[in-house]
Amino acid sequence: MDFLYNLLPHLVNGIALGLLFALIALGFMLIIGVMEVINLAHGSLFALGAYIALVIITPEGGLAMPFLENWFGIAIVPRYVAALILAPFVVAFVGMGLEFCLRRTYGKDPLYGLLLTFGAALVIEEAIRVIWGHGEYVLPIPKEIRGGFIHADLIWSTYRVYAAIFSIAMIGLLWLFIEKTPYGAIIKAGAHDSEMVRALGINLPKLRTLVFGFGTALAAIAGIIMAPIWGIRPQVGVDAVVPAFVVIVLGGIGSFWGAVIAGLMVGMVVGLTAAFFSDWSLLSMYLLLLAVVTFRARGLLGKASALEN
Repeated sequence: MDFLYNLLPHLVNGIALGLLFALIALGFMLIIGVMEVINLAHGSLFALGAYIALVIITPEGGLAMPFLENWFGIAIVPRYVAALILAPFVVAFVGMGLEFCLRRTYGKDPLYGLLLTFGAALVIEEAIRVIWGHGEYVLPIPKEIRGGFIHADLIWSTYRVYAAIFSIAMIGLLWLFIEKTPYGAIIKAGAHDSEMVRALGINLPKLRTLVFGFGTALAAIAGIIMAPIWGIRPQVGVDAVVPAFVVIVLGGIGSFWGAVIAGLMVGMVVGLTAAFFSDWSLLSMYLLLLAVVTFRARGLLGKASALEN
């Protein structure tokens, strides 16, 4: 019983990690659904969000933003909050620029889109190396969410709890946006039948651009929240995009809650394995995927294909 009790902090860490995986995967899935393109640059945009946040948060050598400085000793907008708002917007604009380049590949062999986004990922990663170097950075976070606290005679990570709560809030807001707003209805319609959307008079190119920017903004937000856990380095995007792809396949392509459930499963498996068998932490994710798709090829909540009928 004591063993299970001591597992609780590791379980919370795994849940926080899983929710962040789900957030990355949901942005990835939005782009796949509407664009019908697998964006291999998603991980690089995840990393770019963390680097831009680093520039905003770090006063020394960072951006000079007078509106963030103190007035009479009171901060108007803390730099960390500003980074959570501004960095995703910057990355969204980069993503929309990438979508503009992708337009020539629409209606052609999907391999063209894959190659273009793969090339974009290499360009973004190399640009990060040129601007910020090859070293690893640590994203400063507010003192209120640093360190740990003791509850029920166990030590808990304050930041992991914050990351979990923030991710739940973002996933909830995303679900409300998709399910309860007219814009979300248009996005869902575009994912199911783009020709019908065009026939209804909706500007499909504009929809694709906005969805691509929205999906990459979600990647940037996840990159900022994940940065204090994983660190910031040029190749960190690869560490993000692979679990995101696993989560989408595991949960079922096109399933919102499937991605959330799969993200939690992957996060808990990776988190618990890392606590006791660190060398197996990444492998455990693939073993979980293999175990699920062996018995359910379409994923947890994926729809049955014609081949299964």
